[in-house]
Amino acid sequence: MSPRPRRSSSTAQRQGTMKLTWLDIRGASAAQAVLEEALHQRLDGVVSDTLADLGNLPPTVRKILFPQGKALPDDLTVADVVIVDPREHGAPAELAQAHPGVEFGRFVEIVDAATLEDACQSARTERWSLLLFRDPTKIPLEIVIAAAAGAEGSTITIAQDVAEAEIVFGVLEHGSDGVMMAPGAVGDATALKQAAATETSPLDLVELTVIATEHVGMGERACVDTCSHFREDEGILVGSHSKGMILCVSETHPLPYMPTRPFRVNAGAIHSYTLSRDGRTHYLSELKSGSKVMAVDVKGQTRIVTVGRVKIESRPLISIDARAEDGRTVNLILQDDWHVRVLGPGGAVLNSTELKPGDRVLGHLPAEDRHVGYPINEFCLEK
Repeated sequence: MSPRPRRSSSTAQRQGTMKLTWLDIRGASAAQAVLEEALHQRLDGVVSDTLADLGNLPPTVRKILFPQGKALPDDLTVADVVIVDPREHGAPAELAQAHPGVEFGRFVEIVDAATLEDACQSARTERWSLLLFRDPTKIPLEIVIAAAAGAEGSTITIAQDVAEAEIVFGVLEHGSDGVMMAPGAVGDATALKQAAATETSPLDLVELTVIATEHVGMGERACVDTCSHFREDEGILVGSHSKGMILCVSETHPLPYMPTRPFRVNAGAIHSYTLSRDGRTHYLSELKSGSKVMAVDVKGQTRIVTVGRVKIESRPLISIDARAEDGRTVNLILQDDWHVRVLGPGGAVLNSTELKPGDRVLGHLPAEDRHVGYPINEFCLEK
């Protein structure tokens, strides 16, 4: 039998959009429903301790045998990957020689300094390392990730639930290459896939021409304070209508009477929309501690940041109307103050109170209307 072509575990990392997701169906309740969900969501791998569970899976999913506490079958041709405990099954390198069509990896349970060193060694040398950390601290995982820097293999960390998976994906800014999780119910596979999307797609930004500004009196505006540092060319998109937004810059640029606050965007009136993950919009008024918003730079590169606080206060407001080249119009209502700024072409920082007809600002024109923040193709008139 000729060796099967290896599926690259680093494809997702090279694309920079998705981590690996393994679903552990050993002893799962509603296993068939969970399995169908996993296949529909295109999870990367399905893990079982019996080959019978893997035999009928389609070639679109990696078939992973993890015979923890069980003897290793003689015929492993059904499996793509076999995770072994060397104390029970032998060394992965020797097993790979005996089964040339199968990839082997090592299971390590980290409970102390000695097993942490085993995990680091495995991450540096093995094709696959499946890691179980018994203590809740993520410091040992940080050490393994640092030790494995530049290694060709992949580390898969066992998570107890989706909340832990999200943390694992972000540890040390790099995260584990993947997560294995046992589903508690239908829906967990979908949530795990969403958690694995650690990066967001870029947005198309357009230049808008200011056509009018107007002082509109008092109202409530929201400052969005995040848990992240913004760059000088970065902010969040805000607009009065779902089909047009302007890029509001963060307070990373010096101001004459107050210190910079690189975590903050003075974002606009509370009715305004902003973008979060998966293209969904939220009103500024409904953001709160723990909410997610999309940070956007002048090149359209995006990332999701966490809201730490939203300050809503009564302030004078200014309305800005702008038009795209195709005739679509955009409105943004901001605090009527010189230090509130938006971004223009090339990262130009523009004071809102000094904007005048003919000035150019950067914006985004979503194609869909919105229903409770989700994009939908339906008739909707906003004015």
